[in-house]
Amino acid sequence: MKSMNTSSLTPQPAATAAPAQTARALLKQFQDQFPPFRDCLPLSIGIDKQILARLPELDRKLMRTALGIHTGSLRYLRVMEKAKIRYDLDGTAGAEVTQVHRDHATQVLQQRFKKEAERKKAEREAAAEEEANRVRLDKLNQLTAKFSRKG
Repeated sequence: MKSMNTSSLTPQPAATAAPAQTARALLKQFQDQFPPFRDCLPLSIGIDKQILARLPELDRKLMRTALGIHTGSLRYLRVMEKAKIRYDLDGTAGAEVTQVHRDHATQVLQQRFKKEAERKKAEREAAAEEEANRVRLDKLNQLTAKFSRKG
């Protein structure tokens, strides 16, 4: 009876506990549940506190990761570059977006585009070097074949 009781208790926590949620899944939930996430509107400062007030069981670290994914997305940063007003969870207009925050979004985008351009340039250079090495090797193989026949 005791071992049966223990085994019957083991599945219960797994059944009652939610499966491990990812930050992207949580972000999807926010997009389904809250208009500013769905419409990619500038979020009000302290939106994390608003979310926790509505969803107190939420894992804070996971929530912050989801918020970071959202606010770091190209779409959100592009919206922030031109934004004037921030919005709460209900989509109600709130505080003004400061020029400092617009400038920050612009800087982050510029850094990302620069980094991406550098990565693509490095890839092109590596591919060109690889092609040059292949051509050199082909020529060397041709010369080797030519002189080994006359031997």
